[in-house]
Amino acid sequence: MNVLVTGGGGFLGRAVCRNLAARGDTVHALQRRPSAELGALGVTQHLADLRDPAAVRAAVDGCEAVIHCAAKAGAHGAYREFAAINVTGSRNVLDACVRAGARLVYVSSPSVVHDGRDLEGVDESVPYATHFAAPYPRTKATAERILLDGPVPVVALRPHLIWGPGDPHFLPRFVANRHRLWLIGRADKLIDTVYVDNAADACVLALDRLRPGSPLCGRAYFITQGEPCGFGEWVNALLAAAGHRPVRRRLPAGPTKAAAGVMERLAARGGWEPPLTRFLVEQASTAHWFDITAARRDLGYRPRVSMAEGLARLSAHLSEAS
Repeated sequence: MNVLVTGGGGFLGRAVCRNLAARGDTVHALQRRPSAELGALGVTQHLADLRDPAAVRAAVDGCEAVIHCAAKAGAHGAYREFAAINVTGSRNVLDACVRAGARLVYVSSPSVVHDGRDLEGVDESVPYATHFAAPYPRTKATAERILLDGPVPVVALRPHLIWGPGDPHFLPRFVANRHRLWLIGRADKLIDTVYVDNAADACVLALDRLRPGSPLCGRAYFITQGEPCGFGEWVNALLAAAGHRPVRRRLPAGPTKAAAGVMERLAARGGWEPPLTRFLVEQASTAHWFDITAARRDLGYRPRVSMAEGLARLSAHLSEAS
């Protein structure tokens, strides 16, 4: 089929494009900058911004489906900047899908249900959060609601803390800050994550099962490894894969969150990036792991790369790159 992947040059988007190209689909990607890897795969690249509705319509035109990975992510920033891409940009994608008659797989986030309290083994019946510590989860929740109410077949996936070879987010940050990195809270809380190839598999599985009237339409699904572990355990596993010593130091959660709030206010006035935010403190100090029974049942999702195998792959990738 003809499939468009928004954010095709990004971490998850590239993995999705690889999967689709490998099985013979005609793959298009919408992103702002060209990608040599996508070019080598034979992916047609549309260099445009999600905020440009005409460009989005042109990219979607002729496609039977869209996997919408593109988003503005981050723990800090102006709400309007996040909303312009995550909300308005997603509206543009939905409008283009309606015009083209394309079905839509939306890559959301479990943070849409996280309100700063522990989430332990919850399923998709847990409601949206009523307050958010950052614009990213707030705008992702808004977009998810808009898209799931759309008039085309649409499903939302909520992959959690995507990691693996090529990760531009977590591992580089952990490594760069390893000498001043602290764990937060008296002890580890359980979280779950997802290896990038497993997240990409979920996108393709959802694409193949999404049809008018299918059980997936209008639903959201958590996507994880199904292997909860402590937050510090995960951080230290990634650091170990990169050949670095583990982090043992800890800070109390309450005072650290208060200090992060002060940093955010000062950063907003001074125009600089705070080293710590309330959103990051919440993510590091609370439990957030999910029941993926629905994804197993409705998508046929099975994490084919285990945590241990993913870490081995990451370590080998980093060794080859060094």
